[in-house]
Amino acid sequence: MIEFRDVSMSYQGKQVLGPVSGTIREGGITSLIGPNGAGKSTLMTIIGRLMEPTGGSVTVGGLDVRTTKSQELAKHLSILRQENHITARLTVRELVGFGRFPHCQGRLTPEDVRHVDEAMEFLNLTDLADRFLDQLSGGQRQRTFVAMVLAQDTKYVLLDEPLNNLDMKHAVLMMRQLRRAADQLGKTIVLVIHDVNIAAAYSDHIIALRDGLIVTSGTADEIMRDEILTDVFDTPVTVHSINGQPTAVYAR
Repeated sequence: MIEFRDVSMSYQGKQVLGPVSGTIREGGITSLIGPNGAGKSTLMTIIGRLMEPTGGSVTVGGLDVRTTKSQELAKHLSILRQENHITARLTVRELVGFGRFPHCQGRLTPEDVRHVDEAMEFLNLTDLADRFLDQLSGGQRQRTFVAMVLAQDTKYVLLDEPLNNLDMKHAVLMMRQLRRAADQLGKTIVLVIHDVNIAAAYSDHIIALRDGLIVTSGTADEIMRDEILTDVFDTPVTVHSINGQPTAVYAR
């Protein structure tokens, strides 16, 4: 379980997040939704200890994020940032292998190689294993970064906009694989995602933020309501049921 209490963040005296408190239950997929600047990525980055909050506390699986040693935390929690810039010329296999660093400090054992191979296979990257990152499309590169996080083999997985650069087909494939990771591997997956319809289709729980605060949270059926989405995104939204799936439609 992930718990955050009175978490806040400010830049140059301006409050951009919080204070917010909440719980992300163990298992399944939880999506953070909201307009640009709502605080989604800031909250996720604080949970992943890539940013020090102005105030508040976070625990992941009972571990205090602020005080737990990095190597120990990295065996329980992995995170993919929204922006990933790597200047070194690496192959797909080499980058995915970085996910094993907390376990082997760069000296891959047969067990580490197994995790790398499984992560690449999981995201259909096996045929690209020896291709350099600069030879990949944006979508292939994004899948490689997600594979690196999955190779870390942590119980808690944080992904900031994992569907970036993915077309419709590969976005759906990615979400199906993440759903499988949650259901079959017992992962607790937390996503920052912009497409509320994809969030509703694949998430067990949704947390909606606006102006740095949590507006509401609940199941997809509880969140996918006209009045709730209209308030969250500050634009008229109508939710229809299409093939039994709640689908948000924005007014022109």
